[in-house]
Amino acid sequence: MSAPPDAEALLQRLEWTVIRRLDGLLHGDYRSFFRGPGLDLADLREYQYQDDVRYIDWNVTARMQTPYVREFNEDRDLTAWFLLDLSASLDFGSRIKKQAISAEFVGVLARLFTRHGNRVGALCYGSAVDTVIPARAGRRHVLRVLHTLLERPVAKPQPTVLETLITQAAQIMARRSLVFVVSDFISTPGWDQALASLALRHEVIAVRLSDPLEHELPDIGLLLFEDSESGEQLFIDTHDKAFRRRFAALAEKREAALREAFANAGVDALELSTDGDLIDALLRFAELRELRSRAQSGGGATFPRHLEARERGDNSPNAGARTGGA
Repeated sequence: MSAPPDAEALLQRLEWTVIRRLDGLLHGDYRSFFRGPGLDLADLREYQYQDDVRYIDWNVTARMQTPYVREFNEDRDLTAWFLLDLSASLDFGSRIKKQAISAEFVGVLARLFTRHGNRVGALCYGSAVDTVIPARAGRRHVLRVLHTLLERPVAKPQPTVLETLITQAAQIMARRSLVFVVSDFISTPGWDQALASLALRHEVIAVRLSDPLEHELPDIGLLLFEDSESGEQLFIDTHDKAFRRRFAALAEKREAALREAFANAGVDALELSTDGDLIDALLRFAELRELRSRAQSGGGATFPRHLEARERGDNSPNAGARTGGA
């Protein structure tokens, strides 16, 4: 099947403007950024703070009377899955829509993976999990994924139940995989427990999409707001300073709750803003993961100051990427 022109055009643009610049930067440190399934036992060492408890060797721990963890020679051949929230709230953006950022992110990562022989799959959620694309390799398969994203109609306004996407994905993914949950995480409660359960078996990265207008409102007069999840409309006077302060305070409260949810679930979080730079976000995220990996393996790495601010939760729209979790 020939690829639709829109998907081909998008992938060509990403290959020239993004992937060429990333090539050799992400995969130069491939093993610390995206780990394979880890089939071969390499060594045992004492447990250190922030080690993954899933790798504790309980037999050795019992004999030595102190926790020990297993280290593996990691297999670079992996399977990556994209769990894509394509609900109505993704059809929003002050510059470009969040759904467009999602498509670019998926296109870049999927092409990077498949160029190295890895397989990628995707699950799409509108009001339910309506599309499952099995994990396969190759450029043609990446085009199929992009075509699915670009040709989808806008979802109707209704509450998003992100828990449904995550739990159904757990049932579909048989082997341990690298999983990207791509969403703005505007959802009914319960998704955080499902995310934590998913992270017990898979390596999970939460890719949070946002727009600057979701953090702070400009002073531009009377506006008509529509809730993407419910369809409810409301007139807002943005000249009201008190209202803008309350809006910013509620946005910060939600940011803090999201950071806590990701940390409790034990997953890293990559944040993509509609006014940010995808390359910058990916490189900063790769650097954070490399430093965290070195610290966990006893390398004694410290975080640079410009990354420590992100690690503490700087929620400015241009924050790019940050991590959370153990």
